[in-house]
Parts: sequence; structure tokens; C-alpha cells
Amino acid sequence: MSQRNIPQAVEELRALLGDRLSTGSSVKALHSRGEGLDIQAMPDAVAFPDTTDEVSAIMRICSAHRCPVVPYGIGSSLEGHVTPLQGGISIDTSRMNKVLRVNDRDMDAVVQPGVTRTQLNEALRATGLMFTVDPGADATLGGMAATRASGTNTVRYGTIRENILALEVVLADGQVIRTGTRARKSAAGYDLTHLMIGSEGTLAIITELTVRLHGQPESIMAATCAFDSIDGAVDAVILAIQSGLPMARIELADALTIRAINRDDNGLTLPEKPHLFLEFHGSETSVGEQVETFREICDEFGASDFNWASRTEDRNRLWAARHHAYYASKALRPGAEGLSTDCCVPISALAECIAAAQQAVAESGLLAPLVGHVGDGNFHLLPLFDPKDEEERAAIQTLLARLNQLALDLGGTVTGEHGIGAGKQKYMAAEHGAALSVMVQIKRALDPDNILNPGKMVALN
Repeated sequence: MSQRNIPQAVEELRALLGDRLSTGSSVKALHSRGEGLDIQAMPDAVAFPDTTDEVSAIMRICSAHRCPVVPYGIGSSLEGHVTPLQGGISIDTSRMNKVLRVNDRDMDAVVQPGVTRTQLNEALRATGLMFTVDPGADATLGGMAATRASGTNTVRYGTIRENILALEVVLADGQVIRTGTRARKSAAGYDLTHLMIGSEGTLAIITELTVRLHGQPESIMAATCAFDSIDGAVDAVILAIQSGLPMARIELADALTIRAINRDDNGLTLPEKPHLFLEFHGSETSVGEQVETFREICDEFGASDFNWASRTEDRNRLWAARHHAYYASKALRPGAEGLSTDCCVPISALAECIAAAQQAVAESGLLAPLVGHVGDGNFHLLPLFDPKDEEERAAIQTLLARLNQLALDLGGTVTGEHGIGAGKQKYMAAEHGAALSVMVQIKRALDPDNILNPGKMVALN
């Protein structure tokens, strides 16, 4: 087996890519980390391929020299996924940003990995179709697939996992394979498509995606409503779901988050109580019926201060405020850093989990606003801390460990949508048990030299 030789790989990649291989310090710094997790490591070079063939050639060179490779979309991941812990090459897919085909009759589209969700929806505007996965950030579809992203629309339309039909990927040795087809179902062979989704660049580099599209609804109604307690808000959602109400979005924000949202420059002045942010899709008649039914349910749990938005600009303002809650919450403590948690539990355990989480926050002495995709049992705390204060950094780690164990004890997972990356690798054995060894075997089979995003997801000796 050859020894690692990163300088030789860089030299050969420069011959292949020319000025599309950068070793400039500013470019490398941009690719040294993503959002969220406070870890940083420089790549030796950043490659900007245009095609699948170029990605394949890059991987053949890197494989020959055992040079680490880390795929990079837009850098919005939260658990250190794009940080090149062992140096090597960062493959930036931003130039691979074409919508290749829209098959409107079949309600699917074929895109390159650098296409963002808003770019795709802009291309779909005249078709009456939409791509529904909305993680908040304007992430690339390749990155969303690699991290198994979801977001605010999941309760009705599913995660990225349910909205990908097929992939084209490049393996560690440069081989190009296609997984899946455009057919809506298949019983042929191992499901390699879903193996690649959520693999975080540790098994292959995604170079093309066939994604499922949905029809744009005739009518959309958004709303907010306040509750005296988080328990009341969660219980209202549970009853609505059990009643079969087809809500498109159900988001939770605690009173502290509402305070942050009100302070942000968005024109909202909501009561500082726990709130649900809601959206209903369908025909004008069905949306009206959904709204009335949900209001009746909420009345049973003490809801108040209903605010309805049917105009596009009002809905957009409402959801922009929800999506900006991360940055608005950080502003509650100027100069502080925030580390977003990502527990997900069965919906019936959500109120219990949130109550225990907030108790843990109180005991930590930290300030931690809370938001959640309540229809999925997924919520996020954002503990704010001074990165220079060692006691606060230690308190953060204690709090994270407590929250993750709480989620596991309640039959849930340590990550509903942010992924494992480098940040949550230490919890993999507790969540998966003996199944982790099977994951290690898969990693060794597809990447025997451990060059694909090494140090992430599973640990290889």
C-alpha cells in the first residue's frame, strides 16, 4: 500500500485543473470549517471541478496518493462535516450548479450537487411544481443529501431522504456509479441510494441527484398562536397529528426565542410566550377547514393571540423571522457563541424531553433559547456561551452530554437532522450498539484507505 503523499497529489491536481485548484490562504480558510461546531483545520488545496468526470479524475489521483478528500457545498453544516481534519483536498462543488432536467409530467428533476434549494425552486416557478425540503439555510442539494437534511416542511413532505429517487456518486477509487432510477419504487437490489444519503461524504462524493417534486398548493395559510406553556403547545400538536390534520409546517418557539424574534428587525411584536408557527396547504376550501379544525384543537389547550397570514409577503416575513431565529437568539448575548443541539424523540415523549432539557439548562446557568420542528419530535436548544470562558465551555459539554443521553433514554436519537460529523461521533456506539460495527465494515469496504472525509461519522483505527 502506498504512503500518503499529499504534495504529489496537489501537483497532479494542478496539472488537471489549472487555476481551478487553489492553495491561496483565504480560499483555504473559507473551506476550513462550516457553521456551528468550533473546530477548524486547513485543507492543503481546494479543487473546483465542473463535471463528474473531473471529480472522478480527482478521486483517482487522491486514491493513488492516499490523499484525504472532503466535499464542500456551501458550508452551512453544523457538526464539523466540512472541516478537513487531516488536511488534503476540499472539493468545492459550487461550479457544479446546473439544473439539468425538469421532468414536469413525472414531477422530478435532475440537478448537479451545487444547486441550492432556492435556485431549484426559482427554476421550477413556471411549472407549478416545488422542491419542498427547507432546512432554513440556502444549502446545496448535494450537501443536504450528504447530511440527510430536513427542516420545516418535513411533517407533510418528508426529509431529503424521502425526496431523492436516484444519485450519481464517485467512489473513493474514482469509479462512477448510479443508484436508483426515476421510477417511484423499486424492489431491485440493495438500496444504495439511501445508504449514500446521510453518509456525510464518508462513502462517496455525490455528483448528481434526481429529486422528487410536489405540486404547488392552490392556497396557503400561515399562522402563529401563543400558549401559556410548552406542554400545551406540544399537546395541541399531538392531537392535531392524531386527528389526521395534514399541516405543512408546525414549528415551536419558546418565550426566550420569541423575545429574540421581537428584537430582530422584522416588524413582529408577538407576546413573549411559547408559540407555534404553522402553515396549511391545499385548496381554498380544504385550507379553511384545516385552519378551523386546528383552532378548535388549540382552544382546548389554552391557545391565544392567533395571527393569520395569507398574503405571500406576510407569510414570507413570518417564516423569515423563524429561519432567522438562530441569529436573533445569538443577539440576546452580544459577543457570545451559540452551539445548536439536535435531539429528536417520539412525539409522545417530546414535552417530557423539553421539560427535562430546560431543567438541565437552568442547572447549567446558561442562556439557551429553544425552537423545534414539533411535528417531528425534533427540537434545538441554542446555549449561548463565551468561547474564552473555560467554565462555560465545560458547562456546554456537560449540557450536551446530558441532552443526548436524555434523547436516547426516551427512545430517540442524538441528531434529528444536523448529522454526526466530528461533533457527535462519540455517541454513535450508545445509539447504534452492534450496528456500528456493520457501519465500520461498510466504510472499510468502500473506502479502504480512509481518504473520504476521514475522522467523521465512524472512527477507523
